Amino acid sequence: MTRDTLKNRMGKRRIDLRELKRDAGSRIVMLVVDGLGGYPHPDTGLSELETASLPNLDSIAGESACGLTIPIAPGITPGSGPGHMALFGYMPTRHRVGRGVMEALGIGLDLAEGDVAARGNFCVADGDGRLLDRRAGRIPSERSDELVALLDGIDVPGHKVSVHAVRDHRFVAVFHNIGPSSEATDTDPGLDGHMPLESQPVGPDSEELARAVNAFVAGSHEALKGKEAQAVALRGISSPPVLPSFPERFGLRPAAIAAYPMYRGLARLAGMDVLSTGRDFASELDTLKAVYEEAEHDFFFLHYKPADAAGEDGDFNGKVAALEALDSMLPQVLALDPDVLVIAGDHSTPAVFGGHSWHPVPLAIRSKLTKGDGAAAFTERSMASGSIGTVKAMSVMTLAMAHAGRLKKSGP
Repeated sequence: MTRDTLKNRMGKRRIDLRELKRDAGSRIVMLVVDGLGGYPHPDTGLSELETASLPNLDSIAGESACGLTIPIAPGITPGSGPGHMALFGYMPTRHRVGRGVMEALGIGLDLAEGDVAARGNFCVADGDGRLLDRRAGRIPSERSDELVALLDGIDVPGHKVSVHAVRDHRFVAVFHNIGPSSEATDTDPGLDGHMPLESQPVGPDSEELARAVNAFVAGSHEALKGKEAQAVALRGISSPPVLPSFPERFGLRPAAIAAYPMYRGLARLAGMDVLSTGRDFASELDTLKAVYEEAEHDFFFLHYKPADAAGEDGDFNGKVAALEALDSMLPQVLALDPDVLVIAGDHSTPAVFGGHSWHPVPLAIRSKLTKGDGAAAFTERSMASGSIGTVKAMSVMTLAMAHAGRLKKSGP
């Protein structure tokens, strides 16, 4: 029996999805709203979802099976990578994908054996090297390209390092020919106002990688002197893993439509067809509408980023506005009349926290097999009483498959 199985509640046998999947000719749209969940504002007692005017999401909630998801485990705050992995049906603690690998694949880089990728941020730093703004004011791409060129020339003794622009303040650094299964700890402290961390090896085979990472970070300080950003922070430093194929596991022909490179990279690693699209959600919708009626795909992953960006910036009103903007565009998805529409989030990003949190995330699954749970609104509190209950995010794919009629009966 392979690892791609579900253990039943008694724990005595495992259910192999390969034995249950079937082609029902149905189509699934999974809309992942990055950072969907929130937390009550201290002045109003209402979360971002409760504050926003969301007539379309509220209507969908009323017609859907509703609940909450836990991305990894209770109390554990997930990154976007593990959060998406869980929604795609992978156990995030088993199938770990570094942020750098996702970014690299997302911009179309091919990582050779022995290559290690790191996700980088340009940062504003003081004279002592303390990181004052880990996103450098979200410096736009047209200005950060110059900085990428400076980093690409850094000399790391004994190793070649290539640096590639991603978007805005983000870049990818690829350390070539380091060795298989190499991983090192982040230099990003995770909070403004702190000094960069020194990278440490993860395991005995990663000592050379950690040395190369620290040499690159030191060189970046010299290269960026007098520039708009004066430092870098690296995270997700690892080599690419091998994932079980999403199409083979679920018997689906998946397409990924995502503007942000990281999510394109994760989808590519899982074996999805990554479709060309523009730089915002409106262009993602145009791509979805253009390909939806074709027979080539029957699963569509759609990604919405602005809610997470506003939450991470601590901008409560900005996140409310991002949710309302999403709601205004949902009729374009509904007009396609998918057999199953899943609206989920990879994690919560409450603006009052200014970052990701461990709080459960709202989930709605709308299909011809759902009559609705009577949820009054698409909010954390309202969805909590839905028929799905609070489940691990890994269950979302099997629930979507069931609603699509794509799972046979288990057992005689």
